[in-house]
Amino acid sequence: IMDLGQLRYFVKIVEHQSFTRAAKDCNVSQPALSQQIAKLEKELEQPLFERQGRTIRLTAAGHVLQKHAEQILQMVEDARRQITDDGQTGRICMSAIPTIGPYLLPELLKKVGEQFPKASFEINEDVTGELLKRCSNGDIDIGIVALPAAAKYLTIEPLFEEELVLAIAADHPLAGKNRIQVKDIQQEPFVLLGGEHCLSDSIEAFCNRQSFQPVATSRIQQMETVRNLVAIGNGISFLPKMATRTSNDDRIVYRSLVGEMPTRTIAMCWNPYRYQSQLLTNFLKGIRELSDPGMAGKIQLPQQKVNTRKNSRKVAR
Repeated sequence: IMDLGQLRYFVKIVEHQSFTRAAKDCNVSQPALSQQIAKLEKELEQPLFERQGRTIRLTAAGHVLQKHAEQILQMVEDARRQITDDGQTGRICMSAIPTIGPYLLPELLKKVGEQFPKASFEINEDVTGELLKRCSNGDIDIGIVALPAAAKYLTIEPLFEEELVLAIAADHPLAGKNRIQVKDIQQEPFVLLGGEHCLSDSIEAFCNRQSFQPVATSRIQQMETVRNLVAIGNGISFLPKMATRTSNDDRIVYRSLVGEMPTRTIAMCWNPYRYQSQLLTNFLKGIRELSDPGMAGKIQLPQQKVNTRKNSRKVAR
């Protein structure tokens, strides 16, 4: 008789498209996982996967089971949450994009999480596309992203708008200017994050509104690498204001532009079609009510929401 453990293994294999990665995710050996899948196939009298070397594909029976297995596991999880839900205990899994996570999540958990001392929190990071997918699938409860972001079955609620400040080397000619305008940076080389990071989209969109295209001399995966390249004079960049609060590098100076400043809107997302525990509802409320000026580099969470851009067709990465 099939059991929940077998269904969980099956769903993880489908998710990872790999027995090896699924076994690692489930913290079991690959032979043990394969043995359980073999038992499941014997019980159903149907193969669930087509194995072609290292490539695996679902059979017709596998596709049918996938739909039901996901529903069964979700119903079991929802039942468990409802039975144990007291608004204070339980687990919340949060994820943020890498340009937000290190700077916002620790303080957010400190200020909101301390209201729920009996709860446990799992924290991770991912780029926007993967984060939205995991939130839709129910792998995470709350995502923190930058707009624009769009995904089926998710509620996306803006929290606050954040300035992107100009980062330049301390010995750069612009560092001595108190008022830096867009025209001053139009010919400067830029250091930007790779295309999967939506921060680069925000920077490029701002530059395009100012009628110029930033010339990226480097495409980087880590914010700290961007910061270090700027510090040695390899280019300039815009960094989130929340990220500058943790910087003690005197090789870099940060300046706000005169006139229109580049900004990004920080938002939270969750799946309203999944069971909403009282703990999750309370935690979301706590995030909304958070207006401590110490949060996110002196950025306050506004009492009124900004536009959600629900009709935007652009999906942030």
